[in-house]
Amino acid sequence: MRIDRQTVRLLTQAGFFILFLLAPIFDLFRLDLNLKHFFFLGMNWTLGLDDFVAGRISALEAAFRLVVRGGLPILGTIALGIWVSWKYGRLYCGWLCPHFSVVETINHFMRRATGKQSLWEHHPQPERNADGSMTRADPRYWLLLVPIVTGFSFAWALALLTYLLPPSEIYGNLWHGTLTRNQTIFISAATLAFFIEFMFARHLFCRYACAIGLFQSLAWMGNRKALVIGFDRRRAITCADCNAACDNVCPMRLKPRSIKRHMFTCTQCGQCAQSCEQVQTNNPQGPLLKWVDQACALDKSARDFGHHIEIPAHCYTKPSE
Repeated sequence: MRIDRQTVRLLTQAGFFILFLLAPIFDLFRLDLNLKHFFFLGMNWTLGLDDFVAGRISALEAAFRLVVRGGLPILGTIALGIWVSWKYGRLYCGWLCPHFSVVETINHFMRRATGKQSLWEHHPQPERNADGSMTRADPRYWLLLVPIVTGFSFAWALALLTYLLPPSEIYGNLWHGTLTRNQTIFISAATLAFFIEFMFARHLFCRYACAIGLFQSLAWMGNRKALVIGFDRRRAITCADCNAACDNVCPMRLKPRSIKRHMFTCTQCGQCAQSCEQVQTNNPQGPLLKWVDQACALDKSARDFGHHIEIPAHCYTKPSE
């Protein structure tokens, strides 16, 4: 049985969210403020400078440890992230990020409750989805939406605290109702902050406040041939019979048919391409939206201010069955 790409994406999101919650518990990665060093894959990750302070190693050896244990891992991670983003865009955001998976989940229940994926949208989305199913607004979904947002907010606040203090201590104190004053204040304040952000500003955070997302977008914009959702504008007239399904489904509330610089915060989730494929399922020429790269990506990235790139003939050709 063939598993579609969106199912794979949702599974990777769910898996990474679980990893995000469990990583501190198994010391896969966390910073222990009590011990004042990191844990990585169950091992103590220190800079090894205690020997220098004790006079057991020279300054040169201490500098070497600093570079090998601190500088190289950090620079290597940054370099890998920049390369992936330069070539593929914000894949981390759309396929792994534990924050974006919450954004999409809340979008779903927000639409169920209000007919809109965001409270700030002026008009409800069409009830008919790209696959022909119907989604009608029902205010009763608020009874699910508020607890779900609260639960995600608490989970995030609790997880962040376990990245800083021993998880056994935090979960043990929580289970026995013996959280310290500072622990209670942190969890309460963080839960409230996340509730406000998840409920009212989750898209704004992804667009303007997330440093990881911003750097991915900047690297992606620097490569005109990077992976991007392309639009076959030669057949744009076909969109006349569509209810803007690709716009409606986008979790970042973007316009997928726009030029690349207007898609700066695209998370490469591919939902717009899937919706176009569903709407154009009977079109012998295939969908108008699809992932493209190399020469096929230039029309999307270089087309601006009257500058048009000729679209290679093969870019939107429907594969033979």
